[in-house]
Amino acid sequence: MPKVLISDSLSAAAVDIFKLNGIETDVITGMKPEELIACIGEYDGLAVRSATKVTADVLDAATNLKVIGRAGIGVDNIDVDGASARGVVVMNAPFGNSITTAEHAIAMMFALARQIPLANQSTQAGKWEKSKFMGVELSGKTLGIIGCGNIGSIVAERARGLKMRVIASDPYLTPEHAGTLGIEKVELDELFGRADVITLHTPLTEQTAGILNAEAFARMRDGVLIVNCARGELVVESDIKAALESGKVGGFAVDVFPQEPPPADYSLFGMEQVVATPHLGAATTEAQEKVALQIAEQMSDYLNSGAVVNALNMPSVSAEDAPRLKPYMTLAGQIGSLAGQVTESGLKSVTIEYEGQVAELNTRPITACLLEGLLSPLMSGVNMINAPILARDRQIDVSEVRHERDGEYQTLVKLTVQTENRTRTVAGTVFGGDKPRIVEVNGIALEAELGENMLYIVNKDRPGFIGRLGTTLGDAGVNIATFQLGRTAQGSDALALIEVDGELSDDVIANLRNLPDVVQAKAMRF
Repeated sequence: MPKVLISDSLSAAAVDIFKLNGIETDVITGMKPEELIACIGEYDGLAVRSATKVTADVLDAATNLKVIGRAGIGVDNIDVDGASARGVVVMNAPFGNSITTAEHAIAMMFALARQIPLANQSTQAGKWEKSKFMGVELSGKTLGIIGCGNIGSIVAERARGLKMRVIASDPYLTPEHAGTLGIEKVELDELFGRADVITLHTPLTEQTAGILNAEAFARMRDGVLIVNCARGELVVESDIKAALESGKVGGFAVDVFPQEPPPADYSLFGMEQVVATPHLGAATTEAQEKVALQIAEQMSDYLNSGAVVNALNMPSVSAEDAPRLKPYMTLAGQIGSLAGQVTESGLKSVTIEYEGQVAELNTRPITACLLEGLLSPLMSGVNMINAPILARDRQIDVSEVRHERDGEYQTLVKLTVQTENRTRTVAGTVFGGDKPRIVEVNGIALEAELGENMLYIVNKDRPGFIGRLGTTLGDAGVNIATFQLGRTAQGSDALALIEVDGELSDDVIANLRNLPDVVQAKAMRF
């Protein structure tokens, strides 16, 4: 039975979801880092919000961990690269709190525009200062949205309902989606120059860190209102303080901070133009219920069936697709491993062709399994999660090709590997719905089921070779389980894939390589 640890406060409904899916669940919140490290090794899954820090030290101790689920969007508290390197899937729940966060951004806009916090404080102090709190209407103003993903799109829809003109800067916003939202896509500089109100909804990256700085403020309209419900590091604290003091920025509403909770001497505290809330963007009963249920369902599906949804470091695989993909993922791993184990020089490019029934499936996880098999014999620490990243980092060109044509097989996966010295191909199919078979190696047709221990032999097709091969194995006490043989033409290159009962020693392989007509001999494990 899989076992999950919930280390932050989640809705009790999440525990019910895990239990209904046959998953043992412990809820232990408020642990110190050393306490988490001491216990994490016994769990298959870890469900967190933002309090638990999943560091490299935690991951090192998490020897059985398969999945981390973040009940929310941001994963700043999780070492995603470290998890990928260890083959741990990192999931989030990106949709459960989108509406809540968008509504909070709208509320913060109103708070700035109508000075609601100051007016409330004054009125409750027994004052009646109507003339002091002269606000501005949002209707007719231009709202600039930086980052128009899930949350930004909802803000745009709500803002248009308020009769605001909406412009957005987002490199991933397509003209079609902008048209659907009824907004205008613009470059960032143009947004700075036109917006009366700017709201941030972009993730924190190297490119977006400090995106609102002194230079950006200088290009904005005087008195612009700014809302940040995304990430504290998007705004340079000292620069916005100076802009508020000069009047360049008319007000700043902030829900997120570089350090949470912020220090008591945070430089923006006490400024009348600042509205601050303690990271309340997702803090509604409805949102917390949604993200808890969503992450529990996703983690349960992964642990029970291999389904992957909303993963940050792995292609998605639906619960419906997982059983159909499994035999192809197994086949792809074998194809890649065979090619990787006989590769003796640097990889330059990889082409994966999908033909027939497999071409109609979600091939991204199949490709990931193939790359894992291909790279594992060549480097350590490879898994299907980090294999595509490792290939990219090593400038190995990876391409996929889908063929709609009918071929010799109902379904076919073919790998072509270009190394520094040669081109190699391996192809395979699935028989009977779940039986992987290798059907071609380097243009040589054969039909082989791969076992745990295999012998790969390339030789010149000469009479007597198979007898000498069998004698050499027999003299070494090696028993042959299966023997599959193919050749390009009579007297040309031949290839054998031989399953043997037990590992082949270096001495046996050396003796095989010394046989007449042997071109290549390799011991393989699958």
